[in-house]
Amino acid sequence: MLVKQELLSKIRDYFDLNIYETKVWLALLGKGVASAGQIAEISRVPRSRTYDVLESLEKKGFAIVKLGKPVKYIGVKPHMVLEKLKNNVRQDAEEKMVTLSNLRNTDEFAKLEEFYKEGLNPVQKEELSAALKGKSNISNYLREIIQNAEKEVIICTNADDMSSKMKLFRQTIAILVKSDIKVKIALSGDEKLIKEISTVLKIKIKKIDIDSKFFIIDRKEILFYISRDVDEKVGNEGKKNEDLAVWINSEFFAQAFAALFDKAVGGAN
Repeated sequence: MLVKQELLSKIRDYFDLNIYETKVWLALLGKGVASAGQIAEISRVPRSRTYDVLESLEKKGFAIVKLGKPVKYIGVKPHMVLEKLKNNVRQDAEEKMVTLSNLRNTDEFAKLEEFYKEGLNPVQKEELSAALKGKSNISNYLREIIQNAEKEVIICTNADDMSSKMKLFRQTIAILVKSDIKVKIALSGDEKLIKEISTVLKIKIKKIDIDSKFFIIDRKEILFYISRDVDEKVGNEGKKNEDLAVWINSEFFAQAFAALFDKAVGGAN
């Protein structure tokens, strides 16, 4: 069975198999039911290795042994393999989440916090700033500083972005409102979508025409997004947008930005 090298490489990467496993599984799928010898001939995998590879595929859920003699194997349907892999990833993620949650209660984590606080002591607050790259990193950091707000959170972004992160914002803003922390929101974009977001969050939102994206916490910290193009090998796309944000812990800078926000939205919320 001749299979293009490009297909072999993609299947190998998609399903996390080695090259022999990929060839044997494809041979099984093409043959339906086959003995180890037949698979070795079709896949062109050395016969001495075929038995080990079939055993490995069986353990991973890509093949099953047909009852009877001589021993033959059946290739598991691709969609069944895909569902199994999805379940495995979900289970691994859930177990990892539990492990990470329990990490907070360990002595090692307490030591990490101690190291962090000791490292910050000699540093002036006004000197603290950071560049954040990637959607996940920025979202996690944003969630952290918003949840630590004590008096006020100012949000200025576009409606589409707010809608795509509704799960994050809905939970976080509900906590802020319950804690009597003032939340001011201004969004650019579709007016109908803005009204829908306002209804979901149960907060008055000011529509603006300025396409900017920043968050101000207690008028002491500010996180704002910067757009840039990053050259990457992404097929025929050429360039790929990557989220980049800057966080600054400067009361002077944050207050100046907040004053401009208040002026722009006319004291909204």
